[in-house]
Amino acid sequence: MIDFGFQINCGHSINLDIDRFPLKQLEETVGSFRKCIRCGTCTATCSAAQFTDFNIRKIHTTFYSGIYDELADSLKQCMLCGKCTLVCPRGVNLRFLVISLRKILKENNL
Repeated sequence: MIDFGFQINCGHSINLDIDRFPLKQLEETVGSFRKCIRCGTCTATCSAAQFTDFNIRKIHTTFYSGIYDELADSLKQCMLCGKCTLVCPRGVNLRFLVISLRKILKENNL
């Protein structure tokens, strides 16, 4: 076989029966979580994003995809100021979302 210099890496596979439990737990806690359209308004006004690489859209996508490895470190950067909640056009309570994400990750040892 010809070696083209590529290799297949083990990707992130999501077992919908097991890995969706934290997502269901978050949807029960923060009902407005599903309303997010990932427009980026929250990230544009975020105080923490001005000084760090904190990005609420990235956190939302990462959690929704089931990739929890670096999520806890990212959530620690949030200052919980609440600006994101004030500017959200869909009315998502992002401050409570970050608090709930921290709690869910801690409870499930993720």
